[in-house]
Amino acid sequence: MFTQGPSMSIRVLLAVVLSLALMIVDHRQHHLESVRSLLSTVIYPLQYVADLPISFGYWVSETFATRSRLQEENRELHRENLLLQGRQQKLASLEAENMRLRDLLDSSFKIGDRVLVAELVAVDMDPYRHLVLLNKGSSSGIYKGQPVLHANAVMGQVVHVNRFTSSVLMITDASHALPIQVNRNGLRTIAIGTGHIDELELPNLPNNADIKVGDLLVTSGLGGRFPAGYPVATVTEIQREPGEPFARIKAQPSAHLERAREALLVWTLTPPDRNAADETGTTPTATEQAETTTPRREP
Repeated sequence: MFTQGPSMSIRVLLAVVLSLALMIVDHRQHHLESVRSLLSTVIYPLQYVADLPISFGYWVSETFATRSRLQEENRELHRENLLLQGRQQKLASLEAENMRLRDLLDSSFKIGDRVLVAELVAVDMDPYRHLVLLNKGSSSGIYKGQPVLHANAVMGQVVHVNRFTSSVLMITDASHALPIQVNRNGLRTIAIGTGHIDELELPNLPNNADIKVGDLLVTSGLGGRFPAGYPVATVTEIQREPGEPFARIKAQPSAHLERAREALLVWTLTPPDRNAADETGTTPTATEQAETTTPRREP
């Protein structure tokens, strides 16, 4: 009374043969593309439903993230961005240097300086002194004379170190001088602070010096404090007066000194032993500020 169909093994064998035949036809003739597309469209709602719990979990996690967590993530991303920008500062100088020396040297600078991010905690309100206070000191390995960078360019150098803080003399201070060179042709000179936060002066360059408005000025590395190749400023004004031996040249710092909130402390040079620790806790004297710098010049 009851008819019995083929056995299970025969059914499996038939299914395998049919599958192989469909695979061969699809691989050779591509006749099943439309069928595959249709099946994908039909199955998509099932895939969406299966993935819904995971997607909902991610959405809940992002929606109810705490304010402190978001702020911490933002700070970490900001620090990482600052580090990357600081390490990219040498690229313009390295490119120009490689173009000038490619036929002579088969090498290039290595960019791998150790850096530490510090935050500005105070600014000297004296209009004639450009000093800022950082929240890193000798406990973090900071030493007197250490170069300090902003994300865009050179910011200044450490002139006083306490246990947990350090004072930085910015390059625009009237008592600061920095050996620099024109990135375009390697012309060397000194950039002196004018006491104005957005202005540097390049003295002692003759009227026929090969320098132009827009030239990028970078550190030359000759002062023993700042490593070579970091951006400093851009030439903004050149006055060549007949009968005068030297031109009057002004430049604008590349770093945003007036609104900087973080700084990069760089270990590219070996710190002197005599500057390894300075924890007196006093304000730097004029002698300390003027060390390796030029004195204030009267107009």
